[in-house]
Amino acid sequence: MNDHVILLHGLWMRGFTLAALRHRLQEAGFSVELFDYASVLRGPEIGVERLIAQVQNQDGRRTHFVGHSLGGLVALQALQRAPDLTRGRVVCLGSPLRGSAVARTVAQFPGGSLVIGKSLDVLTRGLERWAGRQAVGAIAGRLPIGFGFAFGALTSPHDGTVSVAETELPGLTDHCVVPATHTGLLFSQDAAEQTIAFLRTARFAPGA
Repeated sequence: MNDHVILLHGLWMRGFTLAALRHRLQEAGFSVELFDYASVLRGPEIGVERLIAQVQNQDGRRTHFVGHSLGGLVALQALQRAPDLTRGRVVCLGSPLRGSAVARTVAQFPGGSLVIGKSLDVLTRGLERWAGRQAVGAIAGRLPIGFGFAFGALTSPHDGTVSVAETELPGLTDHCVVPATHTGLLFSQDAAEQTIAFLRTARFAPGA
């Protein structure tokens, strides 16, 4: 029975934005589903609970998580809440695991906290370290094109929204950097190949 992958989108996005990555993972032999959650109006808490319930209803397949940006944090929060939820692995694509400088800057503007919505706390705070039993790998982008650059909050290298340093977290199993923007990570062949490598081996391919 094939391993199963749940894809989680980022802030202001929906599941269909992960269609290209889903196709590549399916071609690699994984069964894949898109997980939709309300990232702004309702925040990640409800999404975390729904994700836990969804995995608990799986048919025994090993389930992996691949989350873009906020989606990676949602996946890790679910595993912190339910440590034995899955024996699978986690790949975080451009996730600000240490907290987002751009989110903190936007929140300081009038109405900025409304733009980020209910996900403000997790995006600004991030995590201290990963201590769970699941192997977690982070993929960062290094093409500095994106709205976040305009706020002057990012340190180089970055993907236009999240700095590489913000994707590095104590306790990660592996980390790599690919030539992609923040949104471009969803369409990058390099990011997809590294995701597949980590799901299969718990390591990224050499040279990344």
